[in-house]
Amino acid sequence: MSNKTGNNQSDRHLVEKVLGGDTDAFGMIIRNTEGLVAQIVFKMISNAEDRKDLAQEVYLKAFQGLPRFKFNAKLSTWIAQITYNSCSSYLVKKKLVLPGYGPGGEEWDEEPGYDTEMLVVQKELSSILSAAIEDLSPVFKTLITLYHNEELSYEEIGQITGLPQGTIKSYLFRARKALKDRLLLKYKKEGL
Repeated sequence: MSNKTGNNQSDRHLVEKVLGGDTDAFGMIIRNTEGLVAQIVFKMISNAEDRKDLAQEVYLKAFQGLPRFKFNAKLSTWIAQITYNSCSSYLVKKKLVLPGYGPGGEEWDEEPGYDTEMLVVQKELSSILSAAIEDLSPVFKTLITLYHNEELSYEEIGQITGLPQGTIKSYLFRARKALKDRLLLKYKKEGL
């Protein structure tokens, strides 16, 4: 609990500095959140040029919205929410319907002691898993990344995506099942 309070104090201090005209403080905010922003953008957007534009748009929106930031969540969660919403808007605007949803916005189901040798096997398995994750819908990829890579709670993911916690749990279950099914189907013959 004290760590969350400490983060909130640090966030408050940075925001106050930015609002006071300290541009270096906003640079610190960017450095503190760029990994999370990149994870979301890379999982949701496939075009490299659009990724750069979206990342810039996210930080412009964050800078412009900073005076209205209420500290109801961590600053990084708030910026991640801006990122997710910007990516979702981009996909809708480009008429790239969010996989996981139908054209009318309705939900639909996805189909479904280390030694050198061990390190090579682990790297290979990690590569296979990463490739399988990339085949998931943008929403499922993002949720898997936020939960497993960024280790965010259901509550934080809900704040970012605007999805209810029950939906997040359901989507994570379905995403894991889709991964398992795809991996078993694709690599069953190879003994995975």
